[in-house]
Amino acid sequence: MVKKRDCKVVFITTSPRTPSKMIPEIELLNTHFGGQVWNVDTQIAFMELLKEESFFNGRGAKDPALSARDRMTRAPKSLGFVILSPTISLTPAGQELVQSKRKEEIFLRQLLKFQLPSPFHKFSDEAAKFWVKPYLELFRLIRHFGSLKFDEVKIFGLQLVDYRMFDAIVAKIEQFRVENVQNEGKYKAFYRGYMRRELMQIYQDEIATGKIKIRESKICSVDNFLRAKESNMRDYTDACFRYLRATGLVNISSSRKSISIAAEKVKDVDYFLKNIDRKPCFVDNENDYVAYLGNAQLPQLLTDNRELLLDKFHSEFSNIHVDESASLPVLKELLDKEMADRKECILAKQVSEMKDYKQYDEIQTMFSQITKKSLYDSPLMLEWNTWRAMTMLDGGEIKANLKFDDFGNPMSTAQGNMADIICDYGDFGLAVEVTMQSGQRQYEMEGEPVTRHLAKLKKEMNKPAYCLFVAPAINEACIAHFYALHKMNISYYGGKSTIVPLPLNLFQKMLEDSYKASYIPDSKTIKRFFERSKNLAETCDNEKVWYEKITAEALHWLALI
Repeated sequence: MVKKRDCKVVFITTSPRTPSKMIPEIELLNTHFGGQVWNVDTQIAFMELLKEESFFNGRGAKDPALSARDRMTRAPKSLGFVILSPTISLTPAGQELVQSKRKEEIFLRQLLKFQLPSPFHKFSDEAAKFWVKPYLELFRLIRHFGSLKFDEVKIFGLQLVDYRMFDAIVAKIEQFRVENVQNEGKYKAFYRGYMRRELMQIYQDEIATGKIKIRESKICSVDNFLRAKESNMRDYTDACFRYLRATGLVNISSSRKSISIAAEKVKDVDYFLKNIDRKPCFVDNENDYVAYLGNAQLPQLLTDNRELLLDKFHSEFSNIHVDESASLPVLKELLDKEMADRKECILAKQVSEMKDYKQYDEIQTMFSQITKKSLYDSPLMLEWNTWRAMTMLDGGEIKANLKFDDFGNPMSTAQGNMADIICDYGDFGLAVEVTMQSGQRQYEMEGEPVTRHLAKLKKEMNKPAYCLFVAPAINEACIAHFYALHKMNISYYGGKSTIVPLPLNLFQKMLEDSYKASYIPDSKTIKRFFERSKNLAETCDNEKVWYEKITAEALHWLALI
């Protein structure tokens, strides 16, 4: 029995926040529980198994069965990757997601089929009258305007509950932009007033009838009700940006917090906007809907059309000879190869510019923006910018484990089973871990995984390795934990673990010193810093003294001898 929802705006799955996170989880589910019944016992067993996996960054849950249902029934089931009844299995789309080299196309097909309503999503009489494929219409909205800001998707895009409202939503956004220009320099106040008026209109029935109690709050007021609804819409919009980015078709400007279609992907988008039926289907037939949703070949994309695929080759890779008699699968494989080679060339050029310190000012500016939380997706930007900074320092082979799109732009953070950045300096290695987490949650989410990633690096490199841990602020529990690991010889972690936590502003100072130095610091300078941390940990009585001294050393790290 599907629970009926009372939603008034388009809702986007927010679990997992990053789409790629579901890939190892559905693979784990299928490997260990395929063919079994999805019930409380298998749900608990799945969570117990998941907690032991290296890619899992969570803390477990008080109710593991509920947590398992949340992980599988939101994105994996809603997007057609898993079937949970009558027994557990991956759909053809789920199998493709696990096995395919290019995940972007798989995500795109599934997002374009997601619809409201569906046999998975039923609505009460109080809900909006849904009749829409949300991601399809959001692509259409972005394509219409060229780009949309985060706030525009949040306020207006989520109101597109019926595709036949498209023109009305376009008119609302155009009016918003006109009034925004008229309120030049007063955007925050303008936005707050506009958001409130739209919310009052969306939820006018609830407000009029007094149905404004929020389950998680003891306060019952219109203001509290509207704040909660706005918070939900912010989460939906954030998830929308992340899932659209997983298709590889969009660019996201972190500074302007806007989304646009990548120039090279416009033809791909135009193709499916023209050819995909906008109306939901199989609304009352679950068997047919499940078969349709899980079909890895639907809907047809531009790359499924042989003639259009050849046109794409001629326009984007005109210097490549293509056998026009080749089969469609062969052509697709060749296209994948050429796109991968192009991406590597783009990244190589970026690396060359970083090593010449040409991006120094831009890197430092982005770190400042991250500290102020003025960028979209700060965790991703922190990981990407730290990779750029470590590359700029040079002296080794620096590899980012985050995922890049076809044009060298960051798409998603590193998988949970490896360090964010790995530096190979020849005679030693360095794992670099970054996080936006703060307070006790920083220790709970990062403490053990960071240690495990360093141990893995030691084993894989078969040589000494250290770890640099960077965050806007360092929690005291992390300081204590990393200090203790300097002194504890734990075979499970490959012996003693040299992990140095530094606040972001101090890391920026180290970059500044490197930039201003009359010489280019080499790997020996980096190694000396971590060896100094080891020596200090042996001589200091407690973690506070050690941390005070190693941060003082960081202020003059190029002068260490």
